[in-house]
Amino acid sequence: MQKYIPILKRTKIFAGVGDDEIVSMLSCLGARLKTYKKGEYVFRQGEHITDITVLLDGSLHIQKDDYWGNRSILGEISAGEMFGEAYAYDSCAMLNDVVAIEESVIIFFDTKRILTSCSNACRFHSIVVQNLFFAISEKNRKLVQKIGHMSKRTTREKLISYLSEQAKKQNSANFTIPFNRQQLADFLSVDRSAMSNELCKMRDEGLIEFEKNKFRLLQPKHLNLNQI
Repeated sequence: MQKYIPILKRTKIFAGVGDDEIVSMLSCLGARLKTYKKGEYVFRQGEHITDITVLLDGSLHIQKDDYWGNRSILGEISAGEMFGEAYAYDSCAMLNDVVAIEESVIIFFDTKRILTSCSNACRFHSIVVQNLFFAISEKNRKLVQKIGHMSKRTTREKLISYLSEQAKKQNSANFTIPFNRQQLADFLSVDRSAMSNELCKMRDEGLIEFEKNKFRLLQPKHLNLNQI
């Protein structure tokens, strides 16, 4: 677990906490590690959880399949990000699946131990609780961004909304997205073929350039991406 301390130090939940303090708090918070293979489920819809989790290595998708097997990708989790906190406190049933997209290492923290001061009275415990609040607030902001993409009426509008947000997030007109074509279609809840056709039309119109998951936004006179 020691080798993951630098990653934990960069996470939002341990912001402002030193290496030595993190090491001493791991036992206090009931930390435990688990590795998942590509395609393995971390959580399944309907499952009850009691832990707050942080991805230390790999990549995860939050997804949901309907009765007929149609899949929607609701979010992507990268190394250093927290997940599952919305269900952990009251042990509510999971509404979605969490799946490993590649081999992934996850650390689990006992929610009750985080929210309850330990007998050792760790002086950084209150900082972790405060960080947890801010991390949840940021997750809510990302959810609002997702709803913003989904609220667009057409496939092109959804693509422009998502790609614009990624360019601003990475502070560059050249950027890489964390999805392949099918995953992007699932994330935006659009048909893959229709989306691919729209991407090609946007490329032919001089709006974008792309190769696999690498994109470049162009800005012809008739389109102002800052207004989207």
